[in-house]
Amino acid sequence: RLKRIKNIPSSHFAPKHFLKSRPCPLCFSSLSLGLQTRHKSTRILLSISTCYSSSSVSPPPTISMATVVDEFNPLLQDFEFPPFDVVEHKHVRPGIRALLKNLESDLEELERTVEPSWPKLVEPLEKITDQLAIVWGMINHLKAVKDSPELRAAIEEVQPEKVKFELRLGQSKPIYDAFKAIQESPQWTSLSDAQKRIVESQIKEAVLNGVALDDDKREQFNKIEQELKRLSQKFEENVLDATKKFEKLITDKKHIEGLPATSLGLAAQTAVSKGHADATAENGPWIITLDTPSFMSVMQHAKNRGLREEIYRAHVTRASSGDLNNTAIIDEILKLRLEKAKLLNYNNYAEVSMATKMATVEKAEELLEELRIASWDAAVQDMEDLKIFSKNQGAMEANDLTHWDTSFWAERLRESKYDINEEELRPFFSLPKVMDGLFNLAKTLFGIDIEPADGLAPVWNNDVKFYRVKDSLGNPIAYFYFDPYSRPSEKQGGAWMDEVVSRSCVLSRSGTAPRLPIAHMVCNQTPPVGTKPSLMTFREVETVFHEFGHALQHMLTKQDEGLVAGIRGIEWDAVELPSQFMENWCYHRETLMGIAKHYETGESLPEEVYLKLLAARTFRAGSLSLRQLRFASLDLELHTKYIPGASESIYEVDRRVSKRTQVIPPLPEDRFLCSFSHIFAGGYAAGYYSYKWAEVLSADAFSAFEDAGLDNDKAVKETGHKFRETILALGGGKAPLAVFVEFRGREPSPEALLRHNGLLSATA
Repeated sequence: RLKRIKNIPSSHFAPKHFLKSRPCPLCFSSLSLGLQTRHKSTRILLSISTCYSSSSVSPPPTISMATVVDEFNPLLQDFEFPPFDVVEHKHVRPGIRALLKNLESDLEELERTVEPSWPKLVEPLEKITDQLAIVWGMINHLKAVKDSPELRAAIEEVQPEKVKFELRLGQSKPIYDAFKAIQESPQWTSLSDAQKRIVESQIKEAVLNGVALDDDKREQFNKIEQELKRLSQKFEENVLDATKKFEKLITDKKHIEGLPATSLGLAAQTAVSKGHADATAENGPWIITLDTPSFMSVMQHAKNRGLREEIYRAHVTRASSGDLNNTAIIDEILKLRLEKAKLLNYNNYAEVSMATKMATVEKAEELLEELRIASWDAAVQDMEDLKIFSKNQGAMEANDLTHWDTSFWAERLRESKYDINEEELRPFFSLPKVMDGLFNLAKTLFGIDIEPADGLAPVWNNDVKFYRVKDSLGNPIAYFYFDPYSRPSEKQGGAWMDEVVSRSCVLSRSGTAPRLPIAHMVCNQTPPVGTKPSLMTFREVETVFHEFGHALQHMLTKQDEGLVAGIRGIEWDAVELPSQFMENWCYHRETLMGIAKHYETGESLPEEVYLKLLAARTFRAGSLSLRQLRFASLDLELHTKYIPGASESIYEVDRRVSKRTQVIPPLPEDRFLCSFSHIFAGGYAAGYYSYKWAEVLSADAFSAFEDAGLDNDKAVKETGHKFRETILALGGGKAPLAVFVEFRGREPSPEALLRHNGLLSATA
């Protein structure tokens, strides 16, 4: 998952991508870089950038804020890397207020002096948005990985002031008029693709931000935006608190029979952290939580059907009752989104969302339906297979399989069919080996070296690793943090990548080489237990590869225009392409065998096990596809046809959509929507279909390597180089379809995705 910058006006921060944090550059002098050509026929001043990546390497990016001085506030200091280790809740209110005051002054100056030229418009604008992104990104990131009531309260208090500034920036008429003047000038044709994309995107986003509204409508629009930010934040907090609140203490070992040693170790470790000092994996007591590693382990392995039911019901009713109930929040969010759409003269919120995406509502629905038809019969057969198998095993529930049975029996069937036990594979996937293999793959495909740089940058937790990325000449080109482990008491669930700072020519310190990008990757996998390293499930391995794909697009960009560098400015439904592309390599023999070494003996994963993993890749593909299609279809339904306050509730909509997308209908009390953070607290509103849309792109991109020959090292390197120079290098500086065609030589086709999933015959 990409985290979207929460609340940075998309008009001035091209990506719509992030759920949360986001840091970026600060106030440097407004010197325009490069050669400038003044054309007599117009006031447009074009800048041809001389800032390029060369052997002259810029030092790590220093964030400088010369006009704000507060020696006691780390948010306002010069720093090379964000001071994550010393930022506290007490710094948030004064730091953000001082920053906003400074930025308000910069914005007034920009509006007073603005001209339709790159140095007088785009460069100062990038500096303003970048400062806010850096500092707000820092505190919002800490809220995601090191949550506390004090930090939460501080952010909540200053958020309206920040949103007010963003709206003021997003609705700036002088800035909007200057971009329009650039677009209408005779020199438009001489702008680069990236510059044109920036101008077009800024104009479109300003309109979506309400710049063209009458005063009274703009005031209404701004109230809606403020309230949406507040509600989204409250939604996310309720999910986190509801997840944290649930604990199931188990003292009798027979109640958790079937749970693997890793899970028992984690449950005992959790018990120790909750005050049961003598808890051990062998003798307990054990505490089960709704955090993903704990929840999934129970669903897949607990023989105690009653326990599975209890944990499942708790999971699908999270944040749906008491003072953590998100139901009213969802209704209010949907109501306000619809009001916002109407103010902007759209029929519904999905149309607003699609205004900045590759797809249209119709195209997205068309793809979802095509995939649904291809998946349905296979999913029905999946359920039939489970019934037959569980019956043969003498299961009492065989004729009445329901939600808390499917994962359990699917795991037993997988073990039986492919002789693969996910838990028995864990010792072959230790985190250090997985990262080594991932970095070796990146070197092969993209010609980069990744080395530990722990100690160079401050971190927020001792488990966080820091890395330096170097090009083939040994020059640093990027950095990234990696926070791998689950910490239920303070860290949000899920996995995501986000930017810390992005590549930028304007924010270069040396004036010759661009500022280098920094990313962070966050996962929630099983932490080390005792002296054992973190031993991963195969799914956790895929997750790390996925997030690293996002990070690569951020770090390997060659785009010097900061507003469209890396993941910025890429249409949201294309942004999952590199992440899903990287997952394919988990099934590549050489890559997987390089990773899969037993953490104690060093022995390689047996060849027959690799072949079984490969065969198991399409196991229950129809069911897994339908699950995603339920989420995507429900998201579109709620943002196109649902009328808040009418007779049909959001849960009735879910049940209606589920009739077409789920073989077993949801429980009447299913409230999964109350924890659907992607669309109610993230960047995926009317955009969850993006996962499937980008999956088509990513599978087709990987098929270029298949066509070249996965066993042909030379061809793999050549294709990898081409992928790097297009998909990873061009950022948001070119339309994603054009970028894809440049890499693949043609437009994308869903054939590869259906083939990889074993669903091709279904469509034929």
